[in-house]
Amino acid sequence: MKIRCLIIDDEPLAVNVIKNYLEQIESIDVVDIFSNAIDASNFLKNHSIDLIFLDINMPVLDGISFIKILDPSPLVIITSAYHNFAIESYELDVLDYLVKPVEFPRFMKAINKVHKTLNEVKNPLENSQKRTYIFVRIDKKTMKKIFLDEILVVECLKDYLKIITTTERFIIHSTLHNFTKQLPSRNFTRIHRSYTIAIDKIETIEGNSVEIGGLRYVIGRSYIDQVKGKILASGK
Repeated sequence: MKIRCLIIDDEPLAVNVIKNYLEQIESIDVVDIFSNAIDASNFLKNHSIDLIFLDINMPVLDGISFIKILDPSPLVIITSAYHNFAIESYELDVLDYLVKPVEFPRFMKAINKVHKTLNEVKNPLENSQKRTYIFVRIDKKTMKKIFLDEILVVECLKDYLKIITTTERFIIHSTLHNFTKQLPSRNFTRIHRSYTIAIDKIETIEGNSVEIGGLRYVIGRSYIDQVKGKILASGK
């Protein structure tokens, strides 16, 4: 059964790019295209959709506000010309954040997330048993399970760490050195005294920095050779 999809964007050129990309993917059906979130919202009252490609800067109702009123919420992939909404969008459980102009390889990475997520929804027990996870203490009474394939970045905050995942953020009491040792070295690497990142979540590499989740992180001088070696090895 095909994945039912909407495109919501008031830029015709951007719409054509996404539409042309989707036409090459047999598993996804573009049900409709809207130039504003109001018309899309009315459509969703009577139609079931699995996936939305959504611009943020639109008239009357912007993309972020639109996400907040979605009920039930399909999977959402943001397509924006700006990086500065990335953090807020991930806090709203957005599946991915594509910065325009969207290149096809980056687009396909987002589509792979769609298939993986929908498969996990259909087979939650089977997939949770296969996925690797750790438990972290988020307060005196609570331990939280975090799947390793959802971790984007771990950031050092003096005596604490901020763990940024695809869906949530956590603050825990630990050192970056000790936490990084718990992570599989083939999937994660420390790039700076303040950051450990998931190698497969890197979107772009530019100079001595990487982009993850729409945000750029500097690679420390002493880590450059190690990081670039791991990144190149991961693509083989």
